[in-house]
Amino acid sequence: MATIYPDEPGAVAFETLSGTAAEVRKKLRSADDDQVVALALEHGTPKLRQALAQAVTLITPLILARLARRDQETLDKLVDALVPQVPPPQHLVAEARMNAEARTEVLMSAEWLTAAQLSELAGFSGQNASAQPNKWKRDGKIFAVRQQGNDYYPGYALDADARYRPLKGLAPILKRFGNDLEDWDIAIWFASVNSFLGGVRPMDMLKSDPDRVLAAAQDEIDGVLHG
Repeated sequence: MATIYPDEPGAVAFETLSGTAAEVRKKLRSADDDQVVALALEHGTPKLRQALAQAVTLITPLILARLARRDQETLDKLVDALVPQVPPPQHLVAEARMNAEARTEVLMSAEWLTAAQLSELAGFSGQNASAQPNKWKRDGKIFAVRQQGNDYYPGYALDADARYRPLKGLAPILKRFGNDLEDWDIAIWFASVNSFLGGVRPMDMLKSDPDRVLAAAQDEIDGVLHG
């Protein structure tokens, strides 16, 4: 007989009893109200009985510890379900709402094309046709906004007279923005009325007067850098 006292707090102490049925019954008379699990070996030998008892002694603490952890995990999940979630700060909610509204206005203000649609307009074909708009973006000739896992390219940035290639005046403007503005910030800027341009949106003047739009972009960057 071996009595085991696990080290983990709250762990259950247990004993292993082995022997013949008569021997075990005799040992159980002093067990009082302890819970008992019995395993009978119909054709066992003393050697097999001893080996099995040792195995149970080694495995039982692991089983008890796992059951205790599972009970604690279940309790933690119940507590998490009952405790209300902490609401985000109001200024973050307001900022997220304003950002969502601005992006919605941007998407509604112009035509936006996927890489596949732009490739079709530009006359590209083949399995890698959609790769060309991505290359234009990497080369800084055009930008795209990311929405629900897809890139969308602005229709106003394309030159219909040049087989829907990016307008040549766009690249210097994007270069001027550099890393100071994210793609969505750039899209919002192009779709917003601009005081430097006399209340005209940059997207509406990009093809007709790209130099003035470039100057407006410089004015925007100056304002960002100098507050």
